[in-house]
Amino acid sequence: MASGVDLGSSSESQDPYERLGISADAGFEEVQRARESSLKAAGDDPMARARIETAYDAVLMGRLRERQSGSISSAAVTASRLESQSASSSSATPVNTPALLTRIRNLSLPSPNFSSDGFLPSLRLVEGQGLLIRLIAGGVGLLLLLAAPTAVDLVLALSTIGLFISQVKRGRRPLGALGWSLALVALGLVLGAVIGALLATQTGLPVNPILFEAVPAYLVLVAGILLLL
Repeated sequence: MASGVDLGSSSESQDPYERLGISADAGFEEVQRARESSLKAAGDDPMARARIETAYDAVLMGRLRERQSGSISSAAVTASRLESQSASSSSATPVNTPALLTRIRNLSLPSPNFSSDGFLPSLRLVEGQGLLIRLIAGGVGLLLLLAAPTAVDLVLALSTIGLFISQVKRGRRPLGALGWSLALVALGLVLGAVIGALLATQTGLPVNPILFEAVPAYLVLVAGILLLL
């Protein structure tokens, strides 16, 4: 007879005995042990812990009703006094009320995670059809950028939006995706300004500052779309 609960397979079960992993004739001490081992297995998951406490309350209330109707099992009779003490606090109110209080009592907020694992990006090339679509769109955007410098703002805006959507689809949270999209476009613009200034200084040739800022920024954004997770 199992004394724990498999949270993955029984979380959807409506039978409190199945949730606790015990049979209907289990004694009070066995019910207690099943509750403790189930809570330990649930860890810090507030929903799983609430389901376990709800199942525990339901078992106690069911035993109380069985005693009142005279149909209690022989195994439960031996622990009737202990169960009466544990259930006395909830017998004067409806079943849902102690279940709700139990959820509130055992609710724990997740601890904030300030580790760099969820903030720093990972690099992995897109695969399959997504890679082909991104390459085609990137080539079209680059041609438009070179052929129509007046469309610089539009191309960079669409590329930034594309980078944001790409990160979200690959699993990054929207706020983080927005931050990295803005960071990459800013990095590209700074890089373009530096390259344009160096070319103008070294070659003495006139350069289009807008275009030399936009092309590196666009390439950085395309690289982010292809690689950033």
